[in-house]
This record gives sequence, structure tokens and C-alpha cells, in this order.
Amino acid sequence: MKLNIFQKGFNYMQDGPGNRLVYHLTGCNMHCPWCSNPEGMNIKSSSGKDYEIEKLVSEAESCIPMFFDGGGVTLTGGEICMQIDGALTLLRELRIRHISTAIESNATSPRFCELLPYVSYIMMDFKHYDSEILKHITGIGNSQIQQNIRSATEQGYYLHIRIPLIGHFNTSSADIDGFIAFFSQLNPDCFDVELLPYHEYGKDKWSKIGMPYTVTDGKVPAETIVKFKNAFTNNGIKLIRT
Repeated sequence: MKLNIFQKGFNYMQDGPGNRLVYHLTGCNMHCPWCSNPEGMNIKSSSGKDYEIEKLVSEAESCIPMFFDGGGVTLTGGEICMQIDGALTLLRELRIRHISTAIESNATSPRFCELLPYVSYIMMDFKHYDSEILKHITGIGNSQIQQNIRSATEQGYYLHIRIPLIGHFNTSSADIDGFIAFFSQLNPDCFDVELLPYHEYGKDKWSKIGMPYTVTDGKVPAETIVKFKNAFTNNGIKLIRT
């Protein structure tokens, strides 16, 4: 079995705790116009390369001395559930070898929760509470995302939920209320939230792969971020910053 990967390397405290070997799996079912890794959207992308899972396991084992401060291996994307069978196989093999595992996912797959028994640290996006708005912008609604979040927290898994704050998409006062209304349904001991203000780190990549970058006014004022933080904290939602 193989995984198609378009980028790999080490990051410290950016893709889970500690120093981590990060595999970016090719393919994504969402089409977020602010994506930082547009070269990974297409599972048939020329930037991807097939790797035998056995070789990835061997690579991870050879890197164990580098997994300091609680580090390990992170699978991200793209969207890892686009290659879920390979991802499951790799995660199982890493856990057998007592290597810490982390995932980053948009949690849109009905099979998302199959991954969780083999994951030490779970990161996922929750881009919008309104399914129709999310579908209009990214091509995918959030009914399955909400179901996966509820299922995971009800089973006692701890989620690190990331909200990319994008101007004119999810940053109004009504949006604050919408996010809080959803999070208030969950066990507060089973998740935390990180706010990720819009940035343009991936903007240049879009033109390099021949795709237009369409976000023209995504930046979020500092006062809006403060409003989010205060409202979430006042409603018992734990915020963290990584």
C-alpha cells in the first residue's frame, strides 16, 4: 500500500506538540480560496509522489531521536481522508511502535472517526457553523463535520478545533453567535479552539500552479479578533494558541 505525498519535513510545535515529522497527503475535497497548500488539492497533482507505507514507517523509526518535546508524526494535507485506507495503515503501524501520531483534517469524511483510536493529537478545522455558506465557498457543507465533532467528543476524544478567520466569510457578530451556539452543545472538557486570522502565506503558490487567487479582502481587524476571544472566553470555550 502507498500514500501519495506532496511535501514532507520537520516542524516544531506547528503541526501538533513537539518536533514532528509532517507528511502532507495529496488531494482535498474542499476548495477553500485562501488555501495555503493549493498544490495539494488535486490528488493527481504532479507535485505528489507515491511512498510505500513500509518505507514511511522505517523513516519515522529512524527519526525517533528527533521527536523531542512530545513530538512524533503528523499527517496533514490536502485532506488525509482522501487517502484514508493508507492513512489508517500508517497510523496503526506507528502506534504499534509507540510513536506519537497527530492528524490535521477538515473532518468531512463519514470515516473520520475510524482514525481516532490511532491518533495521539487530533486537529481539525471548523470553518463555518452554517452548512450552506460553507458549501457555497468551499464546495462542501458541514453536516458531516458537526456529526463527527459530536461523535468524537461523546466518545471522549479531545479535539483541537481551528477556525480560520476570513474577512467577509465568518467574522461578523452574527458569526460569533453562530459558532458559540454550536460549541455550547459540546462537552467543554473535550475540545479547545484556536483562532487563525487570515494570512497570505500561500498566495504566490496559486499563480505558480496556474490558478487564480480570488480572496481580495480577507484580512481581519485586530478588534474583531478581540471580540471573538472575549465572547468565546465568556461562554466557557477554551482558547489556545499554538
